[in-house]
Amino acid sequence: MNTFGNIFRLTSFGESHGTAVGGVIDGCPSQIRLDFDAIDRDLARRRGDGSLFCSPRALAEKDEVEWLSGLLDGVTLGTPIAFLVRNKAQHTADYEAMKDMCRKGHADAAYQDKYGIRDWRGGGRASARETVARVIAGSIAKQILSGNGISIDARVIMVGNISSVRHDEVAHLLRSLKEKNDSIGGVVECVISGVPKGLGEPVFDKVQARLAAAMMSIPAVKGFEYGKGFAAAGFNGTEHNKYDDGISGGITTGADIVMRVAFKPTPSVGIGGRHDVCVALRAPVIAEAMAAMTIVDFLKF
Repeated sequence: MNTFGNIFRLTSFGESHGTAVGGVIDGCPSQIRLDFDAIDRDLARRRGDGSLFCSPRALAEKDEVEWLSGLLDGVTLGTPIAFLVRNKAQHTADYEAMKDMCRKGHADAAYQDKYGIRDWRGGGRASARETVARVIAGSIAKQILSGNGISIDARVIMVGNISSVRHDEVAHLLRSLKEKNDSIGGVVECVISGVPKGLGEPVFDKVQARLAAAMMSIPAVKGFEYGKGFAAAGFNGTEHNKYDDGISGGITTGADIVMRVAFKPTPSVGIGGRHDVCVALRAPVIAEAMAAMTIVDFLKF
């Protein structure tokens, strides 16, 4: 399945080491003047904003968006918006030795078993390179939401078992892992504010269910929780009833929705290629994109 959403829908295409990655957005409202600088800023965040702990390829890619349809003088027409981003910094030779081997921790074996063929050049569609399309579509969705008073902000709150506010300890850990060609996981927190009451459809189209599916579709995600999450199991009813986690019965209450998403360590350790020390560092903008497309899909235009 390469399409996300019901009304505001993104269909993405392209492989990690192919000619380009891109997408087609259907269901975008008309007469929205896009902020292309905001889209470029989100793409820069996905690349890691120059962090030495992110993939060298991500830092090298320029991610210049070619807009193919759906716009007139930067304003949406209400027709499908097609775009692509050409891959310019792929080093396919780095993966030559992996033609006949499946990398541990990657989707190589699963793709081979399912399709009888796989793109060994950096993982193909299983690569996080695919998230470029999500970030572009999500950035547009965030602009739509902003016009409706809704904001989405995500940040890294944990690297390994260290709080992100302990900057020196985090930096020391990442430097040590980089020197050893190892990796670490992390946790991203995403807050959705300004959501109106009444979004969501019981019983099988609850807001938290759709958000969970959106977040779990992001490469390397291993866990999702919202509100008090798993900690709620330790509360008694009186204590827990004091909290409004933004969703009740699958329907939004108007309060902030707070989610946390757990990312596994980069599995590409001890092998060739160019890889992140911690994929979570580049993930906040992807979480924002998926949250934005989810919430936009519930709005009635």
